[in-house]
Amino acid sequence: MDRKETTFADLKQTAGRVLGVDFGDTRTGLAVSDISRFLASGIGYVSPGGIEKTANKVAEIAREQKVGAIVVGLPKNMDGSEGFRAERCREFADLLRDRLEGIPIVMMDERLTTVSASRYLNETNTRGAKRKGVIDTLSAQIILQNALDRLKY
Repeated sequence: MDRKETTFADLKQTAGRVLGVDFGDTRTGLAVSDISRFLASGIGYVSPGGIEKTANKVAEIAREQKVGAIVVGLPKNMDGSEGFRAERCREFADLLRDRLEGIPIVMMDERLTTVSASRYLNETNTRGAKRKGVIDTLSAQIILQNALDRLKY
């Protein structure tokens, strides 16, 4: 399906909370903004198994949170090119669009968000299983906060 990509200009025309998504094959981190779109807060992760089930679960959460828009992290290579992971995230975003008609979904460059999340977890001495449980949520929160900051300008 060839759809026009939603841009940040389109996102500025929306209102309400924004859901941030760090899609992963194992765990998908989630964050949500406050109504004023000032602050992103991590709300956990989902791991239902498979891209279709994950899209269903994230769509359900988007409805529960009553979001006006969604930002999905797009993992680009350092040179700006896109590989398999980016293609998979675009596929996930298309599945969300099918499930959430009328809610704009924007792809956000997520280069270095996992590095930032890892650095923060190192500084707070978060290790082991606890680290696994929060890194995806923290990555989603960073992706969303970057998007919210971009919306201000």
